[in-house]
Amino acid sequence: MNERTIELTEISPKDFFGAQNSTIEQLKRYFPKIKIVARGSKLKIYGEPEILDEFEIRLERLIKYYNKYNKLDENSIEQILTSNGNEEKITAAKNAKEILVHGVSGRLIKPQTENQRKMVTLMGKNDMLFAVGPAGTGKTYTAVALAVKALKEKEVRRIILTRPAVESGENLGFLPGDLKEKLDPYMQPLYDALRDMIPHERLESYIEKGVIQIAPLAFMRGRTLDNAFVILDEAQNTTHNQMKMFLTRMGKSAKFIITGDPGQIDLPRKQVSGLKESLLALKDIDGIAQVYLDDKDVVRHRLVRKIISAYKSIETE
Repeated sequence: MNERTIELTEISPKDFFGAQNSTIEQLKRYFPKIKIVARGSKLKIYGEPEILDEFEIRLERLIKYYNKYNKLDENSIEQILTSNGNEEKITAAKNAKEILVHGVSGRLIKPQTENQRKMVTLMGKNDMLFAVGPAGTGKTYTAVALAVKALKEKEVRRIILTRPAVESGENLGFLPGDLKEKLDPYMQPLYDALRDMIPHERLESYIEKGVIQIAPLAFMRGRTLDNAFVILDEAQNTTHNQMKMFLTRMGKSAKFIITGDPGQIDLPRKQVSGLKESLLALKDIDGIAQVYLDDKDVVRHRLVRKIISAYKSIETE
């Protein structure tokens, strides 16, 4: 009897194997001539070579499905184990065209409003997009979803998320290691979005390997960002020099999204926002698009839309 060891990487064994090892039990029923032993992130399988080969093919399909949809259930496992390999059609959503990412626990992440859909469309036709609007309009969340989608589909090799750390004087740094301990709270909104879209173990691995980088804007200086999906968040707090520095980091096969809210500028008085300048200076350049979100795009609590509207009336008086 032959023995092989298969190790799961960047996958939570608990989630993949299921409650009370339900996935393993289904595999055992489908492969009764193989002995399967699960220990941590490793599977040991015993049996004849040709049956072990078939087992590894089916297991690879299960892993591919899990990596795409971030969940496994009894029906999908059964279909994958008995299918001819065309698992792309399994449990296809009716509105699959709109789905950007299958998030954690199978959550479907897609644009919720017309302007968010416009972001998706424009990003498909341009290499740089400015998405401008008030808080709660989903501009950052949609941008992160587009970045994760591009990474999953191998359109880019890495994701880079950055913010101008105005309140900290640009003294923040990205330190490898335990993400929760070392990621500064100022960068947390970006991590929150990623956490909805990428399972914890895989996200930690991506950050450790540099596939996903989250860093203050100052750390972009001197770099050339090739084969990357880059998001500059809170861009209204960039200065002229910072914005120019960031935009000129763009390398080959790169995608840039710049998000910001001109109504929430934290720069010192008399300091011109780099976002406002760039919106004017770059508006007619081919390959650079702009989308403006408003209170109709608010996807937070229903009161947020009313709050934005109320403040708008005060600020225009």
